[in-house]
Amino acid sequence: MTVSPDPAGADEVAPRAVPGRALAIGAHPDDIEFGAGGTLARWAAAGCHVTMLVVTDGSKGTWDRSVDPIDLIATRRAEQRAAAAALGASEVIHLDHVDGELEYTMALRAELCLHIRRTRPDVVLSHDPWQRYQLHPDHRATGWGAVDGVVAARDHLFFPDQAVAAHRPGAVLLFAADTPDHWEPIDTGPKIAALLCHSSQATTTMGDAQSGDAERAAFTELIIARARTAGADAGLALAEAFKRLAP
Repeated sequence: MTVSPDPAGADEVAPRAVPGRALAIGAHPDDIEFGAGGTLARWAAAGCHVTMLVVTDGSKGTWDRSVDPIDLIATRRAEQRAAAAALGASEVIHLDHVDGELEYTMALRAELCLHIRRTRPDVVLSHDPWQRYQLHPDHRATGWGAVDGVVAARDHLFFPDQAVAAHRPGAVLLFAADTPDHWEPIDTGPKIAALLCHSSQATTTMGDAQSGDAERAAFTELIIARARTAGADAGLALAEAFKRLAP
């Protein structure tokens, strides 16, 4: 896989044409929304078939000792469905690996390869596995699985037992990248609405956004400020930033 513009030769900074199909791969419920929710919402509104694939079950995503992990899994699945609806996504896939215990293995590469071949996206979005000092092991493992899954999916001699035709996406967009070189303009409204669907994560990742109007306003302004900062690098009012790879 090389780091380069799309085959059409478009400027890396310029937004992509809206793809027909997009597959976003996140380690946990809410990761995709934080990294690419605005982009996916804009694409979905323009007719893109958006699939959100969540690798782990989210069973460790709480600081509340009274919450049973089984109940938390069910809650986070419901939240993910609501968030997908807020973005206009067409489909949600849960792989249900145990939260916090994901490892990068050949089996994970094969699993993600299979879903890339089945969903046949024009664009794959996921965590940047090269991000420096990324602390969460699930984010690192998911990023490697997604990138290597794209390589496997494009070549028919990888995992021939899958009996699904090879598929080469047109681009890979990696969010939370150290060195972004591609930006997509966004409206923060759908992104914020989707994030706020993840009520169970309000304390852990959203500054207690569900606890009151002031906290919700502060979280909203934080997301807008991040979009402004990202957009400033590309001359856009509001944006999400990515590292773009050409498979």
